[in-house]
Amino acid sequence: MMRTLKFVFAAFVMVLFIQSCESNLDLQPEDGRLTADAAFEDPAAYKQFLAKLYAGISLSGQDGPAGNPDLAGLDEGFSNYLRLYWKMQQLTSDEALIGWNDGTIKDLHSQTWTSGNEFIRTMYSRVFYQIALTNEFLRQTTSSKLDSRGVDADLRAQIQDYRAEARFMRALSYWHAMDLFGNVPFITEADPIGAFLPEQIQRADLFNYIEGELLDIEGDIVAARQNEYGRADQAAVWMLLAKLYLNAEVYTGTPRYSEVVTYTNNIIGAGYTIPANEYYQLFLADNDSNGAQEEVIFTIPFDGLNTQSFGGMTFLVHAPVGGSMDPADFGINGGWFGVRTTPTFVEQFPGEENSADGRALFYTDGQEKDIFDTSPFNQGFAVEKFRNVDVNGNAGSDTTGDHPDTDFPMFRLADAYLMYAEASLRGGGGSMSTARDYINELRERAYGNTSGNITEADITLDFILAERSRELFWEAHRRTDLIRFGQFSSQGIWQWKGNVQQGVTTEAFRDIMPIPAADLGVNTNLQQNEGY
Repeated sequence: MMRTLKFVFAAFVMVLFIQSCESNLDLQPEDGRLTADAAFEDPAAYKQFLAKLYAGISLSGQDGPAGNPDLAGLDEGFSNYLRLYWKMQQLTSDEALIGWNDGTIKDLHSQTWTSGNEFIRTMYSRVFYQIALTNEFLRQTTSSKLDSRGVDADLRAQIQDYRAEARFMRALSYWHAMDLFGNVPFITEADPIGAFLPEQIQRADLFNYIEGELLDIEGDIVAARQNEYGRADQAAVWMLLAKLYLNAEVYTGTPRYSEVVTYTNNIIGAGYTIPANEYYQLFLADNDSNGAQEEVIFTIPFDGLNTQSFGGMTFLVHAPVGGSMDPADFGINGGWFGVRTTPTFVEQFPGEENSADGRALFYTDGQEKDIFDTSPFNQGFAVEKFRNVDVNGNAGSDTTGDHPDTDFPMFRLADAYLMYAEASLRGGGGSMSTARDYINELRERAYGNTSGNITEADITLDFILAERSRELFWEAHRRTDLIRFGQFSSQGIWQWKGNVQQGVTTEAFRDIMPIPAADLGVNTNLQQNEGY
């Protein structure tokens, strides 16, 4: 049974020295430090530490919403893991752009970033901070450590589940590192604590490591749909494996589409369903209980009272609201006049803003479709995807209107359906008639009837790429998808790509982000990615 895990944890103090190259940079861990054994005197500390690993995606420090950050060197709201990852995946693509002039943020959409970009640097730092946390959890939960603390058999059994989840969380962050940066520093729990210079691992070798970790925990982690809501289970492992294999040709040069079919079949057979909800209800404040949760494989939970930050869903609900949009319709106290979308994305929908496709969640009143200047909020259609209201229109639990209850669906069944279809089309051995049925199930939800249904002949690679955008927009998939389809840098064009209004292609090396210049300056083991 799925039960809600609220990330209300004591200010847990742990022995940790960030082992990535960030140890000598301006982004430093700011946790207090006690001896490890003292920290673990309370048996509940093990689950509290596990909660910190999960909260590392949603929160930015020890005190919400701000004031005691994990990392120093960038505004705490900007340094949130989910907010940064979303920007890497979305602002670099045709699905989103931002009007703010904070530092080098506009360089993401224009694809003109350098190795000095502070948002890329902080994403890199956040990933390796998260990896360092998981490494330390694994060090502190070995059999010898548990023996020395006299941990009883019942707690030991729970800790073994926690260890599998920690390894999943580390694999997730290493996947983000591999996908974004290619060849990165590599550290595990076997490495020494303290300042040292990690070796750089090649992308294909890191792929093998992540794959091996996931295969190793596949049979140990809690079974699919049997863990607490917000915690990883076997289906989350299957989904991450399927993601690895779907992009294997990019990462290693060798396609692995048959494995995508295998693991998406595992997920599809595990009891997840496409709920009866209308599409927009998947992204409301009660999406943990309104039926939408039946589709979700792995979520990042948010609670307006207990998981407060200015990143994560606070950003994703507030930043797209501006112009004549009424903040009350979104359950918030005001919009941030930031994020909109491009005409290229709007044109994915037949009929555009008047599309019969219920996924076309555009706000057009006072908004221009074309973008002649990226700064004014009214240039580019606004997007109404994430809201802090429930299905009845009631605002979330934070009466100030700052922090939403809306959870972020990192992995959901619709994605698995589309991955199955793509892998089948690319020769992975699946059934194209089954792929058609899966896609039509999604489109019947979107249209409310069968008028948008397709045939097998309609399923082409161009269709799959467009359908993934229509179904999964703003869910942090687009950059990776465009790269896999060869449309990210040197081919695809959208407004303000290349810092030109009509858009131009950019250099192919931008399919991988640069290793931050600051890290290169302290770790002589690292080589910069080509082109930077």
